[in-house]
Amino acid sequence: MDFRSLQYFVTVAQELNFTRAAEKLQMSQPPLSNQIRALEEELGVRLFIRGKRRLTLTDAGGLLLQRSVQMLEMAEKTRRDLSSLGNELSGTICLGMVEGRAPYLAARWIAGFREEYPLVRYELWNGSSDDVLDQLHRGLADLAVIAAPYDMEHLDGFVVGREPWVAMISRAHPLAALPGTEIPLSSLVGQPLIVPRRRSRVEAIRQWFAGIGAEPDILCEMSNYMDAVALAEQNVGISIFPQTTYTPNAHVVSKLITQPPKQAEYVLVWERSQRLQTTLVREFIGYVRDFIEADLIHTPRFQVREPEFLLPEDAPRL
Repeated sequence: MDFRSLQYFVTVAQELNFTRAAEKLQMSQPPLSNQIRALEEELGVRLFIRGKRRLTLTDAGGLLLQRSVQMLEMAEKTRRDLSSLGNELSGTICLGMVEGRAPYLAARWIAGFREEYPLVRYELWNGSSDDVLDQLHRGLADLAVIAAPYDMEHLDGFVVGREPWVAMISRAHPLAALPGTEIPLSSLVGQPLIVPRRRSRVEAIRQWFAGIGAEPDILCEMSNYMDAVALAEQNVGISIFPQTTYTPNAHVVSKLITQPPKQAEYVLVWERSQRLQTTLVREFIGYVRDFIEADLIHTPRFQVREPEFLLPEDAPRL
């Protein structure tokens, strides 16, 4: 079982048609069919159920597809990492990020790092903290920006940003018409709430409300910030999320949650057991450390221009 055979198998599994797969691979159909048959014989399992018009993956085929995609991604990442070991710093940094503030923080790091190392390329993607950590644990990402807390036993990292928790309210909702830019937590009691989909987050929100002797009415859990904005816009419920960089929306009002306020922390993390980190990844981590320590985000080069809510530095983390 080599990488070429796996690539053939993945293409057939994705197309579920030998003719289309052969065209995509720029080869004739008989050799491709022979390669798949040989792979089945080598593994001792049936990978496809061959129908008259199309193929269907067996359970074994579905498992092999999942593992093959991972192995091919890892092979490509290894190739890129090896290319970064030359004399001039180059290669690709794979960075997973949660939505919200994280992409805007990463954009500023990359802008500065690119001035020093113009040959470096980047592979960026978004997901929930759990999704991002899964990619990190499988070796498909070098680094990740997630929301605290995190597994300090297996991950190294440091805080790269903080932001307050806010309530996103439809302009059609009576609470949106209240004066000021703040809203006490007690005003959200009894309101249908949309909250981040993460077990530790949901539990923390329940404890937050318990602190004022109440229970949150959680209508929906989701990981996508923009989806939470969309639901708030349609007055489905009030979205409680960390404040992200300002996204204009004439139909939504954001108010800082107070009494008591809470803040979210973003951390840059990597696998503690990853002893073979490339020079490129180590340089990038070092750059981000310097960026944070020098507070470069508040310099004219990286100034955040969007309006932001301010809250006490000692506000508890949620």
